[in-house]
Amino acid sequence: MSGSSRTPSKPHGARGLSGGLAAGALVLGTALAGGGPALAASGPAATTTAAASTARCAGPNAAALCAQPGDLLDVTLDQLRPTQPAIGSDQIYYKLGRYSSAKDEQAGDLNKRFDDWCETNGQEEAASAQPGARISDPSSFTCTVAVGDETPDTLAQMKTVVVGPGGALYLTDGHHTLTSFLETPDGGPKTHIRLRVTGNLSTLPTAAFWKTMQDNKWVWLKDENNDPITVDQLPTRLGLASFHDDPYRSLVYLTRDIGYQAPAEAAEFLEFSWGTWLRGRLDLASYDLRDPASYLSAVRAASEAMSATPGDTEITPGLTADQAGRMAEWNDGKKPTGGEFAKLGLPLSDKKPGKLAFALDYSAKVAVPPACTKTLTGAYTGPLVVASGVTCLDRTRLTGPVVVRAGASLVSRGADITGPVQAVGARTVSLCGTRLTGPLSVVNTKERLTLSGPGCTANALNGPVQLVGNPVEAPAPAPVP
Repeated sequence: MSGSSRTPSKPHGARGLSGGLAAGALVLGTALAGGGPALAASGPAATTTAAASTARCAGPNAAALCAQPGDLLDVTLDQLRPTQPAIGSDQIYYKLGRYSSAKDEQAGDLNKRFDDWCETNGQEEAASAQPGARISDPSSFTCTVAVGDETPDTLAQMKTVVVGPGGALYLTDGHHTLTSFLETPDGGPKTHIRLRVTGNLSTLPTAAFWKTMQDNKWVWLKDENNDPITVDQLPTRLGLASFHDDPYRSLVYLTRDIGYQAPAEAAEFLEFSWGTWLRGRLDLASYDLRDPASYLSAVRAASEAMSATPGDTEITPGLTADQAGRMAEWNDGKKPTGGEFAKLGLPLSDKKPGKLAFALDYSAKVAVPPACTKTLTGAYTGPLVVASGVTCLDRTRLTGPVVVRAGASLVSRGADITGPVQAVGARTVSLCGTRLTGPLSVVNTKERLTLSGPGCTANALNGPVQLVGNPVEAPAPAPVP
């Protein structure tokens, strides 16, 4: 990519941040003027005195342990723990499709991934990018607002985090954006970003921590089918392989600025609330979500329902449609041939394709594994022998050897495996977002071997890798240091 730039925005006043990003470290930013939302925990267990706070400000997690609401933390993506079990995959597919496209540059602009990183980092949008710039290397591009010149408006665009027991970092907003940064080829798990702290619950016992998270609505404990889950069923890391897909969450994203607009003080997990409301009003099974026209019809039906509902309707207990950003006029009063709805449906051949075209084009490149006949979740102690059918490891923590017999299939998404994995003559072997400590040997796979590619979160393979005689051999990642 050739270097490019755009005219910078007018200067902004300094707002209490000093210095730039520190490479390879967790760095605490200066407290913001006015702070952020106050920590809502109450009672003796949630009260932290200044002396106690100072006492624990030591060691590798000192910055997180000492963080206060409104502070900024410089983190890497692999340090973050999700607070929701599902995502809308098509939202991320749109981002990844656009990030990998040259459409923005052909239109004389910078690629959207640089704008997204700058906005998420509290720096408005990208100003320039060097040839070969990468979001994993912030020195290779610049933002229109320098670190130290942030404003309340630019800070409001940042994603949020809660500090948990031991200094663990729980992401409460930004799962889609940060997963897109992790999955894009010039990003990855070591990509840096700053997050705004909304609460420090590091002194709480585990049970009290999760109760406070739920009381403050900082965690979403419903799966992709809107069924309740426990906190133990939440993913432990970012990445497409770590989340289940909720098509209603994707649908709500595509209705943005057509049926609703996110309020300045948006409720946490706002789009999931809208998705829950839509489930009882729109059956997505009656649409073909791989066909652009059918998908666009679903978006229109959903957004019209959102706009048409009375503003005082509770879409979820305690949250009305107006509070959730309902647009009183569908598509901002414009005809279907204009406004955001028309932009959404523009084809990939257009100079500025719509979100839907990017999403469906990227989705078509994602290798679809065979349907599971057996699924393992949670902790499992082996050995595991897959003799027939399709065994899926869904964020499984597996200890012991894994053997895949001829004609059988293994699909691993977001799993942690300690032990050797061997497959000889298997039908399909698919490992995405898998952490393997032990050797991997895949020989003479009959149909497909997937270890990387679009939609397949990078694996961490810590051990020798043998790939022989497979129809599609994905390059193996380097061993984890």
